[in-house]
Amino acid sequence: MALAVRRAAARMGRDSASFSMRCGLLSSASSTRRSTILRAALARVAATRAFSRELLNGRDQFSRERRRVPPLAAESGAPCRAAAVRGGSMCSGGTLSILRSDSYVDLSQYRDQHFRGTRYDQERLLRKSCTLYVGNLSFYTTEEQIHELFGKSGDIKKIIMGLDKVKKTACGFCFVEYYARGDAENAMRYINGTRLDDRIIRTDWDAGFKEGRQYGRGRSGGQVRDEYRQDYDAGRGGYGKTVQCQRA
Repeated sequence: MALAVRRAAARMGRDSASFSMRCGLLSSASSTRRSTILRAALARVAATRAFSRELLNGRDQFSRERRRVPPLAAESGAPCRAAAVRGGSMCSGGTLSILRSDSYVDLSQYRDQHFRGTRYDQERLLRKSCTLYVGNLSFYTTEEQIHELFGKSGDIKKIIMGLDKVKKTACGFCFVEYYARGDAENAMRYINGTRLDDRIIRTDWDAGFKEGRQYGRGRSGGQVRDEYRQDYDAGRGGYGKTVQCQRA
């Protein structure tokens, strides 16, 4: 009887020790998992705070740069982007300038050499102009055709057809003036490079029409490009004026 009691007590002791060990292991595993979850949560919080700080710092830096950069330079962004590409870095809000840029309505490299004023005045007028120069037109394209095409992007204020200074006939260009800048921008986006009278027309910003600019600047009265053109273009009077004189 006493032996049976001792065996039962020993077995109960072993079971108790095994249960305590299992509980300890489970408790240790639970605490380890809790620690892992806690560390992951803290890491996520730290990453979120760092991202928020970067956003705030970027916004503050951009605000300071916009206050420091002159309006014309801030709007242009072209020299800044070129320097950024060459130097491998961004300057004066270059990143945001690139994101906001619209290559279809940006100013081209061409500048009218006959403009009366400074280069700064010309740039300023181009940036707020509602007038477009339209080139590579056929001599036979009418004002009604131009109005029908360009009227699709907005209300047109007036169209000035380019004329031969001597013959007073159409010589392949015109000026289209809109009431609103946004309509002119739409024409730059959607009409520039399209076909009219089976020709690819070209549009560009103009600083504003002045009386006398409707006439060609070539020596024979037409456009300069038609003075020295070597190819035959039926839509622009055949061969260039120089070739025509040589053949005569």
